[in-house]
Amino acid sequence: MIRDEEALSYHAVPRPGKIEVTPTKPCLTQRDLSLAYTPGVAVPCRHIQRDVEKAYTYTAKGNLVAVVSNGTAVLGLGNIGALAGKPVMEGKGVLFKRFADIDVFDLEIDSTDPQDVIRTVKLLEPTFGGINLEDIRAPECFLIEDRLKELLQIPVFHDDQHGTAIISGAALLNALEIVGKDVSDVKVVFNGAGASGIACAKYYLRLGVRPENLILCDSKGVIYRGRTEGMNPWKEQLASDTEARTLAEALRGADVFVGLSVGNCLTGEMLRTMSDRPVVFALANPDPEITYEEAKAARPDVIMATGRSDYPNQVNNVLGFPFIFRGALDVRATAINEEMKLAATKALASLAKEDVPESVVKAYGLERLRFGPDYLIPKPFDPRVLIWESAAVAEAAMKTGVARRPIDLDRYREELEQRLSPSREVMRVMINQARRDPKKVVFPEGEHPKVLRACQAILEERIAVPILLGTEARVRELAHEYALHLDGVQIVDPQESPLAARYAQELYQLRQRKGVTLAEAQRLMRDNPNVYGAMMVRLGDADALVAGVGQHYPDTLRPALQIIQVREDCRRVVGLFLMVFRDRLLFFADTTVNIEPSAEELADIAILTAQVARRFNVDPRVAMLSFSNFGSVRHPLTEKVRRATELVRQKAPGLAVDGEMQADTAVFYDLIREHYPFSTLTQPANILIFPDLQSANIAYKLVQRLGGAEAVGPILVGMRKPVHVLQYGFEAKDIVNMTAIAVVEAQEAIHPGPRQSF
Repeated sequence: MIRDEEALSYHAVPRPGKIEVTPTKPCLTQRDLSLAYTPGVAVPCRHIQRDVEKAYTYTAKGNLVAVVSNGTAVLGLGNIGALAGKPVMEGKGVLFKRFADIDVFDLEIDSTDPQDVIRTVKLLEPTFGGINLEDIRAPECFLIEDRLKELLQIPVFHDDQHGTAIISGAALLNALEIVGKDVSDVKVVFNGAGASGIACAKYYLRLGVRPENLILCDSKGVIYRGRTEGMNPWKEQLASDTEARTLAEALRGADVFVGLSVGNCLTGEMLRTMSDRPVVFALANPDPEITYEEAKAARPDVIMATGRSDYPNQVNNVLGFPFIFRGALDVRATAINEEMKLAATKALASLAKEDVPESVVKAYGLERLRFGPDYLIPKPFDPRVLIWESAAVAEAAMKTGVARRPIDLDRYREELEQRLSPSREVMRVMINQARRDPKKVVFPEGEHPKVLRACQAILEERIAVPILLGTEARVRELAHEYALHLDGVQIVDPQESPLAARYAQELYQLRQRKGVTLAEAQRLMRDNPNVYGAMMVRLGDADALVAGVGQHYPDTLRPALQIIQVREDCRRVVGLFLMVFRDRLLFFADTTVNIEPSAEELADIAILTAQVARRFNVDPRVAMLSFSNFGSVRHPLTEKVRRATELVRQKAPGLAVDGEMQADTAVFYDLIREHYPFSTLTQPANILIFPDLQSANIAYKLVQRLGGAEAVGPILVGMRKPVHVLQYGFEAKDIVNMTAIAVVEAQEAIHPGPRQSF
């Protein structure tokens, strides 16, 4: 439970509120100021005056949503007024930004007159790309939304009405699939006839529920034809021809209960009168219409959803509005229509049937998540929701003619991936290249769940042909347990492999003067998958090896070094990380292999890292790091780095490199320009060569954990054939990334281009 003091501290410390305005352009110099304001700002103003569509090019309008409320129906607090509702509207802004990278201004309108709200929002249309109405009481909310839809040429969406309908609709479709009932046959009872209740009831009719099978109740009982007490035109539309007058009577034989009302109004006795395998959505917050425990006690066969995060199947509107607006904004839709809402529902229902990423499972402290009675809809922190739902909404907008900016959907999905994380944009280069000619990649840890999850993604992306080492029965068992589809995977059991004898003989010939007997070679081939996998690559039965997710780094690297060995033109292998920031890429080397490299080895590390940068379409600029700037400190350690810099220039004369220099000098070019104008670097460095492994490893981990950078790697460079050794505990997405890199390396080995020169 959240304590009052905890909630107040969260909103007050370290600065009041939950949102701020952050500039997206620099404003550090007089020139910046002249561009940001006068006189430079006049130029885009004139362009927008001539063509209003240019506002989407030169201003933030296309990514800016207004969250509008008059505070008349705030959460379960009721009519608390516009100002008291402001924390909720700020919170809505946080969710827009966190889940869909949409900027928000919250607008609290101090009036209960619907016409004031309509007039205010209409006058503010030039500022925003969309309007999210929030916490406005019924029936005024219906009037306000309908009128604004008529007046505005930007999307208007009342989340209290449509959000719950869209999300619970996805849960309904999946729940009915699980219980084996058709949506056109089920009897559905709603309790609650406010904005959410009426909107959900109408939406369920669009999903296929027949009007004669739907009953709506409010605090006065069943809304039936002829009732006069507490009625309005919106309730009248949903009045039923029924003899039932109370909620208890309406529920007899019902298949589905949807509560959007008050806590504890549904009893276990009522629930027992429902049909077999009833579906109960008790969505009142914070106290549902019936508790999860009471519902399960009354009907163990119940499939249940609530609005709470501490029970399975949370119907949370955050699964809807950020992603719906994302799709609508990106095609510059003039409205959010019914087809777009249905597309969102179907996308969520489909995504729930996919394998759940490990990061999502961890975020909720669970062992696993799998489609079924306790997992009907995706979790809010599932990053795939952005791609699936926003793309579906955008596609529906284009098909129905409300999109003013048609887009290529495949490219759009890639752009959405990039919004999720900068590393996805970087890795997309590798993934697309790997797809052109997939190679065989062996995974020694073929029975590890993370590897199996990664292999499904690898197959879906079509970037490699996975070879899993392990017993087929165990691999298939795990695949079934985690609902994975591994068609196309080759499974090899080293204990039963007909190739083991040949591999053992090859290992014996290779290592007989290193203390390995034939018997030991045979044992290693049977018992050590890393040895078997490395031999597959050595003898050409696989093109690359990726391992290490469940082992210590040296234990995985050692067999690869002994069997696949280092390239003839390299002194030793190098481990590096690509650090991905929002606005730049940096390569850190060596982070995993060479503890105290010599000057000659540092030079090799720099050149090998530059070659990797080229593979990522990065023009390399190398900084050889030390605690000295160009001789400011004379010490054997700084002399080593200076000597390494000279060696790089000799070996790769075209490569942009300088040093020795301190880290801040390397990455902030103003320091070079002001204090060291003689430097050969004409832009900030993007490759940082550290003087030893200790400093490199410390630096990349600090930058990753505290600096917000994403780390791609470790990328192993210098092996005769592609080998990548992951670090213990890495996730499935890291395995996919390294597989793509390994495939690209294998492609280059088969079809080598001209030797890179710098």
